[in-house]
Amino acid sequence: MPKSRRTSIGPPDPYDAYQSPLVARNASRDMAAVFSPRRRALTWRRIWLALAESQHEMGLPVSAAQVRALRAKLERIDFDAIAKHEKALRHDVMAHLHAFGDLAPNARGILHLGATSMDVVDNADLILMREALGITGGWLVTALDAFAEQMKTHRSLPCLGFTHYQPAQLTTLGKRCALWCWDIVRDLEAIDSLYAEMPFRGIRGATGTQASFLKLFDGAGAKVAKLEKLVAKKLGFNKCEPVCAQTYSRKLDAQVIAALCNIAAGAHKFANDIRLLANLKEVEEPFGRSQIGSSAMPYKRNPMLCERATGLARFVIGLAQSAYQNAAEQWLERTLDDSSNKRLLMPEAFLATDGILQIVVSVARGFVVYPEMIRARIDAELPFMASENILMAATAAGGDRQALHERIRRHSQDAANEVKRHGRPNDLLERLKRDDAFAKVNFGRLLDPKAFVGLAPQQVDAFLKDVVAPLKKKHRTTARREPEINV
Repeated sequence: MPKSRRTSIGPPDPYDAYQSPLVARNASRDMAAVFSPRRRALTWRRIWLALAESQHEMGLPVSAAQVRALRAKLERIDFDAIAKHEKALRHDVMAHLHAFGDLAPNARGILHLGATSMDVVDNADLILMREALGITGGWLVTALDAFAEQMKTHRSLPCLGFTHYQPAQLTTLGKRCALWCWDIVRDLEAIDSLYAEMPFRGIRGATGTQASFLKLFDGAGAKVAKLEKLVAKKLGFNKCEPVCAQTYSRKLDAQVIAALCNIAAGAHKFANDIRLLANLKEVEEPFGRSQIGSSAMPYKRNPMLCERATGLARFVIGLAQSAYQNAAEQWLERTLDDSSNKRLLMPEAFLATDGILQIVVSVARGFVVYPEMIRARIDAELPFMASENILMAATAAGGDRQALHERIRRHSQDAANEVKRHGRPNDLLERLKRDDAFAKVNFGRLLDPKAFVGLAPQQVDAFLKDVVAPLKKKHRTTARREPEINV
């Protein structure tokens, strides 16, 4: 075994320590910033400031000068000082509290007045989670736009449908895009709901009873309620959890994770579909002019983006178990065993979903369609699918339906045998055309692929009008996002 090295002092070189690929290769800068140490520390301080400011306004012994001192030092965050405090105190909230107090010594005595750690930590988590939901919603709206354009472009392009990954009836590529988009719509509605309904935990004290704040106001419960509303409003919330213990119910986290898992599942399905179609050479993800698909096989165009999306999606889906376990493991008014898990769970779920949605947007905007390959596959299968129409046309021309059915059956089996055993093209049409029983059939009219797609184009039109357009109108002010993917 190698000799142990003496522990170094100070931060490691970034290339000598693990770096999360979620940040380095996948998530956008905005999402990474939401879960950064700086944003977290700043959010804690915003809560302390809002509490002190509200207490001042409510007539508690918090002076305007103390509030001004806190506001002036709000963004001056010394992480080295915080680390020194935490090493001594072994409590991260108190370390930040002491470091903030060091910067505003005249306000030190009123900081955190009546509060418990979760008045800061839990409310900050809700603030950050709501910001992350907003970014996620922006990606979903951008994906919605991308799929809508592809639906319009390909609304009536016939393509072979598959069930059980076996050739089935025809559909259109636009209809297939609508199916992908429908998953995005469901996800957007879920994220919208979570964002709009996200509550403030409230200013509730150690077990959620607000006993410490009631004492500050000499038993005046109405003033406690007013203080809480003031703090919540200053931080952008219109409502608080109706009841909580020391923490808000971790079922809320599980609901958020469930929504992210749904996004991951839909994206996984979309990415897999593109991978399958790429193998058929019908549709491919965008591929850079200088991009290398394989180090060994220069001709390869591997679906790298979609493969990455499916890998990230499996990671997100796997996080659901932790979320539900955290909700289940909250003993009585609280236990701390969710904390270390939650610090990984919530950021990583959002960061990975952020990376997934960047890929969805990139691929949905830029996938490459090969109409001639699509038509070639249709031509190989359509004779079998058209056999019923051919049968009816020949019967209408005076033929015996049962006898015609038997002729088509034999010709179909012989043609299939040529395809499967000898790798030859499907020659069913040529066989039927040579059969005098079908002499009066207009094969050209019966074999137009557009006659086999049913109402797919009209379904696309209705989906765009009734589902997509109202959502785009609702989100017309939502900033569309540009992918930052590091391949």
